[in-house]
Amino acid sequence: MKNSQMNWYKYASPQNFYPLAGRLWPWFAAAGAAFALAGLWIGFFVAPTDAQQGEGYRIIFVHVPASWMSMFIYVVMAFWAGLGLAFNTRLSGMMASALAPTGALFTFIALWTGALWGKPMWGAWWVWDARLTSELILLFLYLGFLALQAAIDDPRRADRAGAVLALVGVVNVPIIYFSVKWWNTLHQGASVSLTKAPAMAHTMLWGMLLMALAFWMYSIATALARVRCIILEREGHNEWAKHELE
Repeated sequence: MKNSQMNWYKYASPQNFYPLAGRLWPWFAAAGAAFALAGLWIGFFVAPTDAQQGEGYRIIFVHVPASWMSMFIYVVMAFWAGLGLAFNTRLSGMMASALAPTGALFTFIALWTGALWGKPMWGAWWVWDARLTSELILLFLYLGFLALQAAIDDPRRADRAGAVLALVGVVNVPIIYFSVKWWNTLHQGASVSLTKAPAMAHTMLWGMLLMALAFWMYSIATALARVRCIILEREGHNEWAKHELE
């Protein structure tokens, strides 16, 4: 048992994690592509037309999973950033930096697809709804994290500053999730819950879950590929990194 644990601990080293990430990311990318094809097929060609919203509701197969991932990635990013802040581990800060652009992308997709859905359904591209506003704040938190890290030359100092921002901003995630319960918003309540039966057709649910898996696999693949670039950038003074760059 002790040897097994030590084998896992060794991947906390950027040098050891670099080849592991290189082996894993193509598999996650392939899984993401497969899940996306299946989810889009079900969502756009198999799922029935909604009785109230017509065909326009199908944007939820992108909008809802993107919204889920925007919140989930931020929590994972804050976890890695906090881990680096607490234990001063180099790889933790690198993982947080690798996750941030993908989280910002999904937040932007969630906001943009929400606007495309809101125009025909609500009659407006944007309203200062509690959920929309808190999701916009999430995008600013991602962009602020990226800007803060880019503004500080020393990577370790940048990681620490970014970690503080990420940990402070994580309070916004439950605000997004519970906003429809805490305030009177235009958004409907959750259609998918762990404690209740889904309030949608099973084909709709499967399409949405497959797209969520696709986005999840994509997020892991891009984070692993991006962290390899960050490792080489930060560890470029080491012989093994110079060998990888040749």
